[in-house]
Amino acid sequence: MRRKVLILVPYLWLLALFLIPFAIVFKISLSDTELAIPPYTPTLDLSDGWNGFKEFLSELDFENFEFLTTDDLYWKAYLSSLQIAVISTVLTLFVGYPIAYGMANAPDHWRPTLLMLVILPFWTSFLIRVYSWMGILSTEGYLNQLLLSIGVISEPLTILNTNIAVYIGIVYTYLPFMILPIYSALERLDGSLLEAAEDLGCSRASAFWLVTVPLSKSGIIAGCFLVFIPALGEFVIPSLLGGSKTLMIGKVLFEEFFSNRDWPVASAVAVILLLILIIPIILFQRNEQKQREAEG
Repeated sequence: MRRKVLILVPYLWLLALFLIPFAIVFKISLSDTELAIPPYTPTLDLSDGWNGFKEFLSELDFENFEFLTTDDLYWKAYLSSLQIAVISTVLTLFVGYPIAYGMANAPDHWRPTLLMLVILPFWTSFLIRVYSWMGILSTEGYLNQLLLSIGVISEPLTILNTNIAVYIGIVYTYLPFMILPIYSALERLDGSLLEAAEDLGCSRASAFWLVTVPLSKSGIIAGCFLVFIPALGEFVIPSLLGGSKTLMIGKVLFEEFFSNRDWPVASAVAVILLLILIIPIILFQRNEQKQREAEG
């Protein structure tokens, strides 16, 4: 009985915070837009019981989903979001792996301090951290002032309100999510394997690519998923740092909900986004399961 209760708790959590909200959003996506509060007319009325459900099935249509295929804005937003999320994940990996490697090879008494420095940004509001980059990357910001003062550039660079600023913001924000799983994998690495590789004729660089990187693959995969999944639906960073020229599905979703007040279409956008996100989530869970089986 105790085991069943322990298993039941996460399923109830999943039901309350994922399945029920998803069902509500999916129901709204099948509704009709109206000038009312809320701005839609439900096509499924549960108060009518079985008759209401049969009427819903007879009148069921996916016109809101079909509408998404008629406007280039939506599929371009999905593709742009995928591109930005993939590039940001790769950049985060290139920045995060050396940091995690340095932490794993640091003296034992320094590791807790380094770990705290990685986690430290989470103690500050996410919104404030993004806002701070607006002051750094603007035309009159600290970065341009520094580059002008040392003579690297002759006129201010335009970084804010570009995709470059979005990449910087995503890499900075989600860097700890990349560092921590890679550091966890590298910390468990048996140093004797590297010594054995060097004894067999491998150079340090060869031992790194042939031993260290493959053995840290689980951390790399986990870190990439933890960065890619939230970056795909990111809204705050492209809105504050990317400006109007940056097209991401999170911004489109916000505009549909709060500016156009077209909740059914916005819900359809959200449903498709969630279905896209389910793919990396399932792959991540399978990777975690394989890793547990390998360790077991």
